[in-house]
Amino acid sequence: MRPGGIFETVLYAEDLAAAERFYRDAVGLEVIGRGDLWVVFRCGGGVLLIFDPHKSGAPDRDVPSHGASGAGHIAFGAKAEDLAAWRQQLRKAGVSIEQEVDWDEGGRSIYFRDPAGNVVELAPPTIWGGGWEF
Repeated sequence: MRPGGIFETVLYAEDLAAAERFYRDAVGLEVIGRGDLWVVFRCGGGVLLIFDPHKSGAPDRDVPSHGASGAGHIAFGAKAEDLAAWRQQLRKAGVSIEQEVDWDEGGRSIYFRDPAGNVVELAPPTIWGGGWEF
């Protein structure tokens, strides 16, 4: 047996309102839920959850406690022909591009940070063996 794919991914941010604005306005994800502990976004066939690490790490929750300190990382798929539009969308949202990387496998990634300092990447379908469809 093996998993059918990644269903949900979690990043952590103390300021959930800022995270919601960023992922909704700068990245364009649809908000599908919010609460005191989290905000949830639809992303393709899965979800991105942003948790407050202090609340998600509290003991005796109804699910196992979890959290992280320091910057996390997430990569969203992006086609080469869409990178110019992504740069424009990020610039319009006031998001600075930290770095761009050209990969030996072909394609280019764009890196920037969310308000909590997590590294966000727009990655090409050529890396990690290629063949991805976005």
